[in-house]
Amino acid sequence: MPEASHLCKSELQRVKSLLDAKFHEFNNKRFIDDDPIGVPHRFTRKEDIEIVAFWTAILSWGLRKTIISKSTELFERMDNEPFQFIVNGSEKEMGKLESFVHRTFQGTDALYFLSFFKRHYSQYSSLEAAFLKDKTAFIDIKSSLIDFQNYFFESPWAPARTFKHVSSPSKGSTCKRILMFLRWMVRKDDKGVDFGLWSKIPISALYIPFDVHVAKVSRELNLIHRKQNDWKAVEELTSLLRRMDSEDPVKYDYALFGLGIEKRYGFL
Repeated sequence: MPEASHLCKSELQRVKSLLDAKFHEFNNKRFIDDDPIGVPHRFTRKEDIEIVAFWTAILSWGLRKTIISKSTELFERMDNEPFQFIVNGSEKEMGKLESFVHRTFQGTDALYFLSFFKRHYSQYSSLEAAFLKDKTAFIDIKSSLIDFQNYFFESPWAPARTFKHVSSPSKGSTCKRILMFLRWMVRKDDKGVDFGLWSKIPISALYIPFDVHVAKVSRELNLIHRKQNDWKAVEELTSLLRRMDSEDPVKYDYALFGLGIEKRYGFL
């Protein structure tokens, strides 16, 4: 079996045609209604969108319906004004998050997230700076993710239990949730799903969010051959997707995810 990078031109074109069709089918505002990205779409202030998008992405494991419900609950505890809550909230108000739980994400994690956002926004106007080298320049996604985790946990009282919620490729993680967040913030077109709020990270530099649907469909389509779901698999798949569209490789996240959902419910 040939390696994914050696797919012949005709086979690559056949798969590209399928993925292009599914991308156009799923990349529209109807997608928002049943997807976690719909949660940050309820907000208009840039800082609120960034905070809500990041936090919702971090909570995105399990059923989409549950993710949306728990994310909604979380921001209701902040009176649906997360930026103001973080910047101006009292210690007593912060206590509203102590009892929040979603799977393994608990109150201790939520309080640390609050402290991170408060620290960051006291110095920078956008969360994009947290993904830039020295907070000014973009190098590459892998470096950005490694530096971001270090920055996120630079506080001396960062809880050890919270580290599992903000992953890094330095330990081989797929970093699926943060890559999904970056797609939301960086990627833009005229369909109105992704926000495209950030300009310093190129769309072409993004890596594919490697969830279970994307992994399964990619292997069934012979796009990757790596068996493990890890950072190397993310690199392998993204490299191939760049052969299909060098300027916007992660647009195929819609297609691969959509094909996975269709297969799961027996439509394929």
